[in-house]
Amino acid sequence: MEEKICAIALNRIFGFNPVSGVALISNFGSATAVFGASEEQLQDLLRGRPDQASAILTEDLDRDRDEYEKLVDGGLDFIPITDEDYPSLLKECNDPPVGLYYRSGSPPEKVFESRPAVAIVGTRNMTPYGKYWCTEIVRALSAAAKKPVIVSGMAYGTDFTAHSAAIGCGLPTIGVLPTGIDDVYPLRHEPLARLMDETDGCALVTDYPPKTNPLAINFIRRNRIIAGLSSAVILTESKIKGGGMLTMRFASDYFRDVFALPGRVDDVCSQGCNLLIRNKLAEPITDLEDLVSKLGLGFNTRSKASFREAVEIKCASLDRQKAAGVLSTAMAIKAERGVSLNELTERTGFSFAEVASFTALLETWGFISIDLLQRCSVNSI
Repeated sequence: MEEKICAIALNRIFGFNPVSGVALISNFGSATAVFGASEEQLQDLLRGRPDQASAILTEDLDRDRDEYEKLVDGGLDFIPITDEDYPSLLKECNDPPVGLYYRSGSPPEKVFESRPAVAIVGTRNMTPYGKYWCTEIVRALSAAAKKPVIVSGMAYGTDFTAHSAAIGCGLPTIGVLPTGIDDVYPLRHEPLARLMDETDGCALVTDYPPKTNPLAINFIRRNRIIAGLSSAVILTESKIKGGGMLTMRFASDYFRDVFALPGRVDDVCSQGCNLLIRNKLAEPITDLEDLVSKLGLGFNTRSKASFREAVEIKCASLDRQKAAGVLSTAMAIKAERGVSLNELTERTGFSFAEVASFTALLETWGFISIDLLQRCSVNSI
């Protein structure tokens, strides 16, 4: 308990400079021993940073003790870098945090060490293309021989899709917060956080103390941890500049495997991915079974005909002619994401009324989504 309390204090002092904090712990053997060091020892080791040495000498550990007791009372925890439960991949990085605040219904060893970890990151303003392939990537990973834990950042768009798809496909997921562990950002994702609490093998983590607000600078530390926890990072969509690109840079610095989903040349949401691929900084994702193989997760048993088969099962309750029309319409939508109802009449040869009826049925069944411009996109199934 005392080690955790002292590590909480050091994490607060060295949050944006974890290298120095970890070096002190390594030099003295523990976080507790750092607070037993003399002023001369600290000043000698922290040359050029007298303010940090002073912060250690004047730190009110009673405040940190109160914080830790409140964590425990709330079912939360703090895992210092000296603890055997600290994630081994994160510890290998050149700038790991002094410790992690931890929220989960599962023990840390099950969350961090029982499965390979794959991060999926990208833009908040994802397109239907990005949402579809983000979900399909998670589905492919869920069918691998070695099923991974999915890591992301709890944000809108790609992060939310990756976390939700993971739980829906039976995979655990880790959310890295840009706030204190007592908060969820954005607040609208609190139901997802509760679901993760209740799902075996899932967790929320952060290195920010409780009551920390989601300032813009906080996301840099968050992205660093996402990359550090993972053996590979996948970027689904990103502009030239964005948090996903920063996470990929961290992943490259940590010698992680990096993959990017290629997109249209004129699509601003794919410019970051295309740039990484063009500069050979990330491997392109062109086949999901190949991706699973390159991640070392074993053969992917996912059926390429799963969408068609699922629609056929639903169509079994219809008469033969209508079933054929619904299936043809479904496959036309799958072949051309974003196709409009008018375009579907041209592609299939059915009347507009028939297409409207078939797509309404497919949307009711959950196979497709239709936007305000009557463009159709396949959902994950």
